[in-house]
Amino acid sequence: MDVIKFGTDGWRAIIAKDFTVYNVARVSQGLAAWLNQSGKESRVVIGHDCRFGGELFAATAAGVLCANGIKVSLAKGFVSTPMVSFGVKALSAQQGVVITASHNPPDYNGYKLKGPHGGPTSPKDIAAVEALIPDTVTVPQTSLAEWESKGMLQYVDLEQMYLDYLHTKFDFGKLDNAPYKLAYDAMYGAGQHVIRRTLPSAVLLHCDYNPSFKGTPPEPIHKNLGELSDTLARTPELKVGLATDGDADRIGLYDEDGHFVDAHHIILLLIQYLHQYKGLGGKVVIAFSVTDRVKKMCAAYGLEVEVTPIGFKYISEKMIEGDVLLGGEESGGIAIKGHIPERDGIYDGLIIYEYMMETGKTLKELCEEVYAVTGRFAYERNDLHLLEEQKQRIVKEAADGVYKAFGPYGIDRVETIDGIKYHLSNGGWVMLRASGTEPVLRIYAEGNSREEALDILEQVKKTVL
Repeated sequence: MDVIKFGTDGWRAIIAKDFTVYNVARVSQGLAAWLNQSGKESRVVIGHDCRFGGELFAATAAGVLCANGIKVSLAKGFVSTPMVSFGVKALSAQQGVVITASHNPPDYNGYKLKGPHGGPTSPKDIAAVEALIPDTVTVPQTSLAEWESKGMLQYVDLEQMYLDYLHTKFDFGKLDNAPYKLAYDAMYGAGQHVIRRTLPSAVLLHCDYNPSFKGTPPEPIHKNLGELSDTLARTPELKVGLATDGDADRIGLYDEDGHFVDAHHIILLLIQYLHQYKGLGGKVVIAFSVTDRVKKMCAAYGLEVEVTPIGFKYISEKMIEGDVLLGGEESGGIAIKGHIPERDGIYDGLIIYEYMMETGKTLKELCEEVYAVTGRFAYERNDLHLLEEQKQRIVKEAADGVYKAFGPYGIDRVETIDGIKYHLSNGGWVMLRASGTEPVLRIYAEGNSREEALDILEQVKKTVL
């Protein structure tokens, strides 16, 4: 039987090929064995998103855990990842399980672990669970109704718990009557009910159940959000567009002109609002692939910055350990002070919407405030699907220092925290990072304009391919 490994954000695989009831039972058996090592009674919160088979796989995990003497709180219907993380903390559970493949294509599903703090389980604990995943397992045949009758399983309304919590954090009466109206694209994902239930005046896109996501991976990046962009551009009363991914832990934004606002800008906007407007302090923790403009802003405001490897579990650890204002990554996962140490696209979007309402400024105007501190910049990314030999050759050449420049862009210095980041002579940077699970090489680039960022990407491809 194949070894099951967790990546930067859980275990993911193609449904019916490797992501099967049997393999979900194996992972759940490993989790049960790890929890039972403590010798104490444990509770696990389980939820699934909108993907095909989510209910079946969540039931499988629940059955295995109950059979091992672990009590389960199982979500009613589909839920977002932040709902499960919040539920783990609110219910004082020892772990959470989310059946989700996040932003991956619809033929994938996955298995995420959440810790008692309300965020990703630590890398150390995930490794311990992995080590206990058996090669073979007996899938329990006991029904969930029987486990419920024995007091081992209870159903919980995680979405309502999460909504009740949001109402303690935001004045939705004021937000729903704000002059700046919001459009929300759920991408057919698990966040689809929240904005409908909190902001009735919002324009909703793709807020219905469609496990195939109509063929578009639910990743909140511009190429997947054309309808949201067009809606903003042609509707004058709409001033901000919010999108969340399949399990609603990542964010994408659009300004009033229908222009995409990437995660680097969102991180800077949130630092500006939380620190300069709300007076909050603390360290800023960013993944290695995030813009260095964060360091520039934090230097201007006297805030400490720490850089982690890529994977939100590393950021979450820092948020548990100390006073952190914000933790963020390039892919749109951002956690902020005053909330759980977890990525939450809807919560982050509501904070931005509140920022606009409180200041009376549009998203474009707020970005101009950021540029006054950091200077203008633009970011682009390409994912190159290569033969594994090609990918490994490029990685080796980068590690060996073969690349001295990318076209006209000289290299000033190199960092290797996670992947290889080249700081360029024009003040921008480019980063090469190979996927550990598929033949993909990711190229990240920042320039002083979109044209320059795109040119950097082209020069890198000409150099390495």
